[in-house]
Amino acid sequence: MRLFWERGYEGTSFDELIAAMGISASSFYNSFGCKEQLYCEATSSYVESSGRWFFGILNDETTDTRTAFSRLFDAMAEEFTRGDHPAGCMVALACIHTGPGLKNIREMMVEHRAFSEGAMAERIRRGITEGDMPDDTDVDVLAAYCSAVARGLAAQARDRASRERIAEIGRVAMRAWPSGPAPGSLKAAAAPKRGARRQS
Repeated sequence: MRLFWERGYEGTSFDELIAAMGISASSFYNSFGCKEQLYCEATSSYVESSGRWFFGILNDETTDTRTAFSRLFDAMAEEFTRGDHPAGCMVALACIHTGPGLKNIREMMVEHRAFSEGAMAERIRRGITEGDMPDDTDVDVLAAYCSAVARGLAAQARDRASRERIAEIGRVAMRAWPSGPAPGSLKAAAAPKRGARRQS
């Protein structure tokens, strides 16, 4: 996983893979069948690992929607710059440019990115239902915007931007966040009461 994460699918050779895993070529083929299958398994391992913090923050029921996304960007600044693994995100920038023979790999990564964006959209929809987002929020556009910011933060990390710089970019991005429930709505009227409960 770390080798693919650091060098990408095409940039990682078969010889490098078997050397990193300490196995023979025959053991590799018996275990994984091919490089593509190993990449799929490595990606699944990454998604499972990163999903713990990603979904843990996004679906935290103790926070409102804006706070959830603000914390998510802060977490990205930390996770994308940790020194114990390659910089950035294994999925965000993977297989953007590939040859025709790698269409399946590219589509897999597109699906992973779409899944994360879909989870963001679902959290925003929940915010509308719970009253901390304006009713007229364009859910799909806002989710796509947040997804684009996340991918930009991953690119910044790969280019060796500091954790502090990446966190600041995330804070600037949050300035585009909708200001609150639509004025005059029943949800807006109820919002102060929820705030009072949180402060008590």
